[in-house]
Amino acid sequence: MGEWVKVKTDDGHELSAYVARPEGEPVGALVVIQEIFGVNASIRAVADAYAEDGFVSIAPALFDRMEQGIELGYGEGDMKKAYELYGKLDPDKSVADVAAAFKYAEAGGRGVGVVGFCYGGLVSWLTATRGNVYAIEPACAVGYYPGGIGRVGGEEPACPVLLHFGADDDHIGVDQVNAVREAHAKHEGEVEVYVYEGAGHAFANEARPSYKAEPAKLARERTLQFLKTHIA
Repeated sequence: MGEWVKVKTDDGHELSAYVARPEGEPVGALVVIQEIFGVNASIRAVADAYAEDGFVSIAPALFDRMEQGIELGYGEGDMKKAYELYGKLDPDKSVADVAAAFKYAEAGGRGVGVVGFCYGGLVSWLTATRGNVYAIEPACAVGYYPGGIGRVGGEEPACPVLLHFGADDDHIGVDQVNAVREAHAKHEGEVEVYVYEGAGHAFANEARPSYKAEPAKLARERTLQFLKTHIA
């Protein structure tokens, strides 16, 4: 279903991006933001699934600034490399890369949202709060278990945001969830936060042992409704 394309950032960096297109007329477009494992089979499957739902979906390769073609799995060796690469990522440069994919997606005159997972969830949040710096205006943003969001949870998003957390996430403490909730409690509907009991980190990734079918299904249903409300 998908193909690889090249997109270019405002600072001149060229990166690869995986694009999946629906069979019929698109209802909108979506930037899918990777975990720390690259645009691997799991992320491409996410893009493919949203294409089946009617969205032109594009997943930019955020590791291209370091090394091209990185696709990692979830074994011990790949996990080690993933965390080494994670330490070198610059969230602002990642937002710049997302912006390049965003501009490619909106070229067809469609509304564009963003959805990210783990590190990508954090970048999705930052795209909502800092997108204007890169001349993009997301219609909405979705973040699954966005690690480190507590540090930037007080930033103001320029679009509606939906966040999913696992109650048993050993990477993201309840303090981070509460920081976001408290920062936006006065603005009802601006930031929707859901916490899933019995779910840990990466509960929506079918390829990982932490996958939980019921919370993943519910989170995806909420996400799809959210996207169609704000984009379609």
